[in-house]
Amino acid sequence: MPKILIIEDDNFLRLALEKKLKKEGFEVITANDGEEGLQKIITELPDLVLLDIILPKKTGFGFLEDLQKDPNLKSIPIMVVSQLGQPEDIEKGINLGAIEYFVKAKVSLDELVSKIKKFFEEKRAGSSTG
Repeated sequence: MPKILIIEDDNFLRLALEKKLKKEGFEVITANDGEEGLQKIITELPDLVLLDIILPKKTGFGFLEDLQKDPNLKSIPIMVVSQLGQPEDIEKGINLGAIEYFVKAKVSLDELVSKIKKFFEEKRAGSSTG
C-alpha cells in the first residue's frame, strides 16, 4: 500500500484529503508545516508527497530546495498543490523537482485523488515490465 505524506497547513483541506486517500487504500502521514514535513519525509520515506507552497516555518519552495540537496530524498516524487498559480510559481516548482503542480482553485479533491491513483498505476505498470 503506497504511503503518501501530505504537507498542508489548512486543516480542512488536509483532513479531507487524508480521509479521501485512506478510503482509497493509501497509507497517509500528515504534516502542518514545512519543517515538520521535512522531518517526516526523512523518517517515513513516503512513496509520494503532496506539498503546499505557502506554509509556516518553511515554504514549499524551501522544502523542495532542501530535498534537492539530499541524494536519499530527491528521488521521492512530489506533487505540489498550492494557491500559487502564476506561471513563474509553477515553473519554479517544476524546476525544483516537482513532478506535478496543481493549483487549488483549478483542481477538485476528486480530480486530485484520480491523478494520484493514476500516478501509482503508471508507476506499477512501469516497474512490472522489467
